Amino acid sequence: MTNLIKTWAAAGPGKPFERFSYDPGPLKADEVEIHVEYCGLCHSDLSMWENAWGVSVYPLVPGHEVVGRIVARGGEVRGLNEGDRVGLGWFARSCMHCAQCLAGDYHLCAAAQATIVGRHGGFAERVRCHFAWAIPVPEALPASSSGPLFCGGITVFSPLMELGVRPVDRVGVVGIGGLGHLALQYLHAWGCDVTAFTSRAGKASDLQSLGAHRVVASTDERALTELAGSLDLLLVTTSAALDWSRFMTTLAPRGHLHFVGAVLEPLNIGAFSLISGQKSISGSPLGRISTLRHMLEFTARHKVEPIVEHFPMSRVNDAFNHLRSGKARYRIVLDPDFA
Repeated sequence: MTNLIKTWAAAGPGKPFERFSYDPGPLKADEVEIHVEYCGLCHSDLSMWENAWGVSVYPLVPGHEVVGRIVARGGEVRGLNEGDRVGLGWFARSCMHCAQCLAGDYHLCAAAQATIVGRHGGFAERVRCHFAWAIPVPEALPASSSGPLFCGGITVFSPLMELGVRPVDRVGVVGIGGLGHLALQYLHAWGCDVTAFTSRAGKASDLQSLGAHRVVASTDERALTELAGSLDLLLVTTSAALDWSRFMTTLAPRGHLHFVGAVLEPLNIGAFSLISGQKSISGSPLGRISTLRHMLEFTARHKVEPIVEHFPMSRVNDAFNHLRSGKARYRIVLDPDFA
C-alpha cells in the first residue's frame, strides 16, 4: 500500500497550483495523521503563495485551517484516538520543553513549526502534526465551516482573554473581512459595545447583523473626531496601511491599539500619542492551545458562525483568484475531491 499523500502545490511564487504527491515517511511517535475533510483558505495562504514574507519553500502546499478525522496515531500520542474529529491551525509542532511551552505559551515557542512553513499543509488528502496541536472539534460545531476558527477565529478571540477585555468595554474593529466578521460576533457575544470600521460603507446592514452597534467609514475624519477618547480597544484585523495616529485619538485613557492583521508598513505613530492618556500598542499571533479550546466552547455556546464560501479543492486556483480579488465573503473553505 502506497504511503504517498496527494496534494495541490505551487512550484514557485504565484505559480498555478497543480497536483503533487509526496512521501511523508514514517509517522513520528508523537504525531497524528489527519484525513482532511475541509480546509480553509486564509489570507496567510495567499501571502505564503506569493512569498510576501520571504519564508516560503516550494513546492508549497498551503492549508492551515484543517478539519478532519484522525486516521493514524503514534505510540506516544495521548488523549486522541483514531476516528476523532480534530482541527489543525497555523502551528503543527512546538518543542514542549522551553520556558514558553512550560508556561503554556506553546504558540510563542522559538522552535515552533508552522503547518505550512517548511512543511506540507492541508491542501491535501492527509496532513500530520504533533498531537497537542490537533484540537478536538465540539460536536455542536459544523465541520464544514469550522476550519477558519483554527486561524481566523483564534486570532481575534485570543486578545479578548489576553488583554482582559470586559463586557462593559467599548471596542472598535478595524477592517471587516475574514478576521473582522468573526471579531464582531465574538465581541457582541462578549457583551461589548462594538464599532466596525470599514472601507465599504455598503456593508453597514450586514455588519450590524453580525454584532456591530455602529458602522464607521475608515476614512471619515468627522466620524473619527466624534469618537475621540471613547474606545477602550481598537482591534486591527486589516493588513492595509491607515492613518494610525488618527485612530489613536479614538482611544480612551489606557486604551489599546492591538494588531492581529499583518500590516507590513511602519506605523506612523508618535510617542506623545502614547504618553498622553497612557495608551499602548500591541499585537498577538493566534493563541494558546488552552485558549483554542475555550474559543471553540465559546463559539458553540454563543452560536458564532464563520460565513464561508465552498470551492472543490480541484478549483483551488479559482479560489485563490476569488480571495485575491477581495470578493470572498468572508472565508473560503476547500472541499477535497481527490478521487
